Amino acid sequence: MKGTCNCGNVNFEVSGEITKLYQCHCKLCQRQSGSTSNTATMIHESNFKWLNGTDSITHWNKDSGFTSDFCNRCGCPVPNRLRETSYFWIPMGLIDSANAKVVAHICCESKAEWDLVQGDVLILEGMPDSVDSFISSLQSSD
Repeated sequence: MKGTCNCGNVNFEVSGEITKLYQCHCKLCQRQSGSTSNTATMIHESNFKWLNGTDSITHWNKDSGFTSDFCNRCGCPVPNRLRETSYFWIPMGLIDSANAKVVAHICCESKAEWDLVQGDVLILEGMPDSVDSFISSLQSSD
């Protein structure tokens, strides 16, 4: 699967299938996306490859540890490494196509008043207790 930013300057490829997504409803993700949430997944670094445009990526780091990488030409958020792990955060709006579904909503305590979170999925008020097991659940095929 291939992904690209709005202007096409930053391109990447994900090997394997992406089947499970999550939506984060925290205020940072609302502001970053300009919407109710960010829809994303986590991919192991062995399944991720930059194709071009890494010289066009600007990195912003908030004191809390939140990071945002984005194309410095069009402003589109682009994948970034999840802190010091071997996983990349992938914003799913950049992927050309994937047969995937949202399986979890996180940080729902800060969702917008007009945001409706429902369904037969995991709904967490805050962050997952264990980031490692949350990432593992996104990777499993069940």
